[in-house]
Amino acid sequence: MSMKHSLVVPCYNEQDNIEPFLLAVKQAMNGYTDSYEVVFVNDGSTDRTRTVLRSVAEKYVDVRIKVIGFSRNFGKEAAMYAGLQESTGEYVTVIDADLQQPPETAVEMGRLLDAQPEIDMVAAVQKQRKESKRMVACKNAFYSLINKMTEIDVLADASDFRTLRRNVVEAILSLSEYHRFSKGLFAWVGFHTLSIPYTVCERRSGESKWNFMKLLRYALVGIMSYTETPLRLPVYLGGGLLALSLIGAIALLLCQLVAGLFVGFWWLADLLIFLASLILLSVGVQGMYLGKVHTQVKQRPIYIAKEKYTNETMDR
Repeated sequence: MSMKHSLVVPCYNEQDNIEPFLLAVKQAMNGYTDSYEVVFVNDGSTDRTRTVLRSVAEKYVDVRIKVIGFSRNFGKEAAMYAGLQESTGEYVTVIDADLQQPPETAVEMGRLLDAQPEIDMVAAVQKQRKESKRMVACKNAFYSLINKMTEIDVLADASDFRTLRRNVVEAILSLSEYHRFSKGLFAWVGFHTLSIPYTVCERRSGESKWNFMKLLRYALVGIMSYTETPLRLPVYLGGGLLALSLIGAIALLLCQLVAGLFVGFWWLADLLIFLASLILLSVGVQGMYLGKVHTQVKQRPIYIAKEKYTNETMDR
């Protein structure tokens, strides 16, 4: 059954947020449309998320609820992909369950698509980040780096909180790569994107699932997915080192012949260590890329679903 608007909600240990989120969605949708669905994706939660999802699906029969439960934790990217696959809406919004991203903003994005048919996607951009200065600086550096190294333009301060038309959803689903970086995928498929500001609300319950190391790994996936610059970096370093070594050789020769200085053999040891580090760096970068290729050629599924049901089809 086709819907006007689908909300895709990745969930990992969100037992205390699911019902308040659903109530907030009902309130936001009131006066906008009755033709909507909420697609919850349980990404291998270890708390009572699975039980709570079944409970709200039984309780709120006035809202079409669809639940996909993974066999284990596959990550938010896989959860978003699964939710997009199962969505039926003309518009699809990816939104978190912790209420930091207001459902009212999802409605606002839907109204913008209604009013402006030439727009294909609306991305919500944070007015002000509620993060540490170190984290903000790292994210700014990442966006600057990836936009300089790649041919795509990734929106800074834009999360996965955005609303897509059905044609954009189909384009995203056609990209079935295993290592997914949705911010890059949204940029790569193109389409006319409008960005709007929104204010991040306080998380209602629980803690953020992201830490510095997880964000760093995610950033590396993004860089390696959209640019081959790291593969070419050893070539640039090698060329620079060759030029430096030639200049050094001329300088040492002049010191020895003109000034009569004994330059010593410790420079040789230092040079060998420096060359060895460059070789290890080159091999390491290539190994990271080969690791991604190794995973991709296995053609494993992006996720494995343990269960799927809607509140219309579940056993009561």
